Amino acid sequence: MTASPSTHSSEARTALAAGVICYLIWGFVPLIFQQMAHQGANAWEIMGHRAVWGLVWSLLLVLLARQWSQVMAVLRQPKVLGWLSLSAILIATNWTVYIVAVNNGRTLDASLGYYLNPLLNMAAGAWLFRERIDWAGKIAMALAAIGVVLQTLALGHAPWVSLVLALTFAAYGIIRKRVSVDAQTGLFLECLLLALPGLIWLIHIETTGAGHFTATPAATLWLLFAGPATVIPLALFAWAARRMPLSSMGFLQFLAPTIVFIIGALQGEALGPLRIASFVFIWVAVGVFAVGAVLKVRRGSRTAETIVAPEPGLLDDPAEDRMAAMDDAPPSSR
Repeated sequence: MTASPSTHSSEARTALAAGVICYLIWGFVPLIFQQMAHQGANAWEIMGHRAVWGLVWSLLLVLLARQWSQVMAVLRQPKVLGWLSLSAILIATNWTVYIVAVNNGRTLDASLGYYLNPLLNMAAGAWLFRERIDWAGKIAMALAAIGVVLQTLALGHAPWVSLVLALTFAAYGIIRKRVSVDAQTGLFLECLLLALPGLIWLIHIETTGAGHFTATPAATLWLLFAGPATVIPLALFAWAARRMPLSSMGFLQFLAPTIVFIIGALQGEALGPLRIASFVFIWVAVGVFAVGAVLKVRRGSRTAETIVAPEPGLLDDPAEDRMAAMDDAPPSSR
């Protein structure tokens, strides 16, 4: 039975709302980490709580999706677990660098890193998976390269925070693209791998008096919030991405780093003329990338993909994405 146009329209509006909400959460998440730091927690303590409470919330997500059998199946595959261990290390590195950046006056650097993500993913796709880069992609990457050079001149050194954020997530994306584990199961297993060292660290700092989890009710609530702040936007993204055009998600993905940029600017981080010029080149590159993505979709291209770059922790199984695309396609194009 075919769904009515009004049903499709309602689902499309709901998916758009879910997509906007998830990117708004990712955009404002620096303020959450800064509140945790205000309670006295450093990046390592925040990471410990993010891993432990992220495990709890991701477990709930797996149970709600009835995917426990998939978790057990992956646990019986040492090779897959090995790859997920590597992806978990990359996630931990990315998350830690991000927390250190936004809590130490480097929010603008974090913003730049997430602007670079889709462009770097495009380059990685061309290099490793022989994906074709069209004229828009080539122009976007050239403009972004100029932006990075200007950023280097403005800072007096390479923008290492931005590059580490972009590179670790690109490497993470490569691994998750090659490992057939769906989003919820993969996220749960990555949190599971991170939770044990995270829990050991939290127990150590709490027993030695260096922890802040029980220092005040506010500290407890903010650190507990690390779980839903990690998992809820990922769940919203997974739901929205299956029901929205890739071009729409391609535009939405730049909402988060734009909010992060505004936060950094409002908090008084240095923005000289050369640094502003570097961001202008990045923004123009983003615009070219987004326009190229829309044109691809309008041409009905099946050979080139719009690379949507969520926060590390969510990349779907490509085989499932192809099946979802088939399900959403009109009968004439199946």
